[in-house]
Amino acid sequence: MKLSSLNACGLLRLILSREVSAEEVVASVYERIEEVEKRIRAFITLPKEAAFQRAREIDEKIKKGEKIGRLAGLPIAVKDNICTRGIKTTCASKMLESFIPPYDATVVEKITAEDGIIIGKTNMDEFAMGTSTETSYFGPTCNPWDTTRVPGGSSGGSAAAVASGEAALALGSDTGGSIRCPASFCGTVGLKPTYGLVSRYGLIAYANSLEQIGPLGRTVADCALLLEVIAGRDFRDSTSVESKGGYLGALSVDIAGLKVGILKQLLGDGVHPSVKRCVLAAVEVLMSLGVLCEEVSLPTLDYSLPAYYLLAMSEASSNLARYDGLRYGFRIDEERDWNAVYSRSRKLGFGEEVRRRIILGTYALSAGYFDRYFLKSLKVATLVRRDFDRAFKQFDLLIGPTMPIPPFRLGEKIRDPLSLYMCDINTVSVNLAGLPAISLPCGFTEGLPVGAQLIAPPYREDLAFKVAYAFEKNTSYHELMPPL
Repeated sequence: MKLSSLNACGLLRLILSREVSAEEVVASVYERIEEVEKRIRAFITLPKEAAFQRAREIDEKIKKGEKIGRLAGLPIAVKDNICTRGIKTTCASKMLESFIPPYDATVVEKITAEDGIIIGKTNMDEFAMGTSTETSYFGPTCNPWDTTRVPGGSSGGSAAAVASGEAALALGSDTGGSIRCPASFCGTVGLKPTYGLVSRYGLIAYANSLEQIGPLGRTVADCALLLEVIAGRDFRDSTSVESKGGYLGALSVDIAGLKVGILKQLLGDGVHPSVKRCVLAAVEVLMSLGVLCEEVSLPTLDYSLPAYYLLAMSEASSNLARYDGLRYGFRIDEERDWNAVYSRSRKLGFGEEVRRRIILGTYALSAGYFDRYFLKSLKVATLVRRDFDRAFKQFDLLIGPTMPIPPFRLGEKIRDPLSLYMCDINTVSVNLAGLPAISLPCGFTEGLPVGAQLIAPPYREDLAFKVAYAFEKNTSYHELMPPL
């Protein structure tokens, strides 16, 4: 039995029962990375020595009978826009290619305090701007199910690492679907928590009002375990809130009597027939478990995508202004006046997609256009939240496809930005409304995974986990591994 093929909860049981050591688990993960990484390219940085040292410390604690944490010995990958003390954090950009943070993000502190082991920093779209992990300065990540296809983005490295057995758990960040999209394309489980449930301290900002750190795992229980650790109030993030916890305890196969709304707008034009078929089959599984499922329409979702991109790009243009080669980031090695150094450093330090979003965001915020674009987008976000509020008075959860299409080929859409933006059409409304949503495998089409998305009311991650867990226990999609 390969340890790298086990899910996080399975590994944890073996470590706690002393059937395997944390060092053996870390060794098995690095063996797997050695075996498949050249084909997947999920990681940017691998702090191997530090990971083994940490594993030996945890084994010593277990040996001495000392109190150990809830993630004892589990190998965890971290998206490369989350700060890790002493380990490079590049945002997959030339601009931050040599940045080594002097501090840990709160989520990393919490994982380390619970004896989880950071085994690597994962590849991503540059500054989390993308849907395919193709805009990384370090090159694209490949989908473990078909290495000619994209893994989704922007947390593509994290999802690919979990799917291919290179990590037991991973952290991603979700601004418009960046956890759920790669979870769907790679056949893993990914949760975008309620806005504020997880501290964003140490997350390098792209669009503050939309983004949220969340867990990726092979099973629903794995994600619930990691959320238990990272959720909660943080005095360094004023938007964070206390966590009720109890996510693992909420897992149950008894979901009879719940009401789930099938989102009409997420199954409309543009959804691939095979994706629609898989999601409707998942609905039938839920109905067989006693769940009442009915179609529901939320008309404002049709306006979510343009509103999201205007808000995200506007915030990006502001957040990324600090990277000018003078205060932060890459600086050209040329003797010029400050204006030329500023312009050349930003041109050469940022990739094409990042520059595009900064320019569009700056335009949307400029005098004369603020009301027409930015303010109007904020009003749309308010209407979207109200639509969801009305739906949750009638239903416990909402369901739809995570991605409208199966994973596409590398390079297929990279020269067509609008086509890539359209891929986010099913996920962005959740970020506008600040809601929790979980993506889980619900079928396959031509050997490629399809994901279903369960959307819950604010702070009801427990409910999303419960229904996802019941579905998982009555299907076998989560047991399949990519043919690497």
